[in-house]
Amino acid sequence: MLHHVEIWVPDLDRATASFGWLLKALGYTLAQSWSDGRSWRLGATYLVFEQSKALTADRHDRCRPGLNHLAFHIDGPDTVEALVSEAHQHGWRLMFPDRHPHAGGEHVYAAYLENEDGFEVELVAISAPEAD
Repeated sequence: MLHHVEIWVPDLDRATASFGWLLKALGYTLAQSWSDGRSWRLGATYLVFEQSKALTADRHDRCRPGLNHLAFHIDGPDTVEALVSEAHQHGWRLMFPDRHPHAGGEHVYAAYLENEDGFEVELVAISAPEAD
């Protein structure tokens, strides 16, 4: 089981606005708050966002070695669409709009979002193939 993930961000206020909104919508609760970071918990797992003084860049690049994206289980296509419709108000933009909601494949209903700092999340509601 995953214990925690720590993500360094260039701007804690932007990360709190974008990730905080999403994580709260997914059932996470704010667990810790300090001058340079926040953590949100769901069950035994938590996510940490920290604006470290040791950062060497001011934007995340998901195409470089390291974290590409975080993917979250979503309770059905309606919830995916509700989150997508609100996402832009919280600093997210829909990626691959021409292939939404099946950019991950024919039987996967998902949304791919990117925030202002270049972090990507995938909101996944997997649909079972229809019977012939």
